[in-house]
Amino acid sequence: MSATVLVDAGGANLGSVRYALERLGADLRVSRDAAEIAAASRVILPGVGAAASGMALLRERDLLKVLRELTQPLLGICLGMQLLYEGSEEGGVECLGLIPGTVRKLTASPARDGKPAIRVPHMGWNTLQLRQSDPLLAGIGDGAHVYFVHSYAAPVDERTLASCQHGSPFAAVVRSGNRYGAQFHPERSSTVGMRLLTNFLKIPA
Repeated sequence: MSATVLVDAGGANLGSVRYALERLGADLRVSRDAAEIAAASRVILPGVGAAASGMALLRERDLLKVLRELTQPLLGICLGMQLLYEGSEEGGVECLGLIPGTVRKLTASPARDGKPAIRVPHMGWNTLQLRQSDPLLAGIGDGAHVYFVHSYAAPVDERTLASCQHGSPFAAVVRSGNRYGAQFHPERSSTVGMRLLTNFLKIPA
């Protein structure tokens, strides 16, 4: 197998994820070529924006089949994580179907009874609550601060490695076999985010 491939899925975070990985010394390729993605040692699917447009772009670039058939480690970041699920409430779109479940909109609420308002989108720093031990989270402690920008999120279930609370709890880091996801932006999450990326690069291919 060849280098780690960062999928060119049109997300606005492509450049920042690439820069973070290059800082770690990763043997990295940015590609939208199905054959190169299939031959990679690891694959990272970034993304920012809406689920429907993200899936449309993957379909346009003929990447659905190769992503669904990967057996090497695959990490979805932000929208990239959401696209790993069966579907999203955002536009009622069918996603890649690699992780069971549906991504749903976060619920906003006004301030009341001394509790702060819950605003959507969820933007800024928040803390991780660790739920399971996994090599992806090695060296990352409970309560670690990471950076989020999102309006939709996956449910907490048996595949959740770490959750976060914004009104209700949601899945912040997940794993299903060789498929991993981070709802937060590791490339914007300082040393914690860099540690997660480093851990992913060490997962055996």
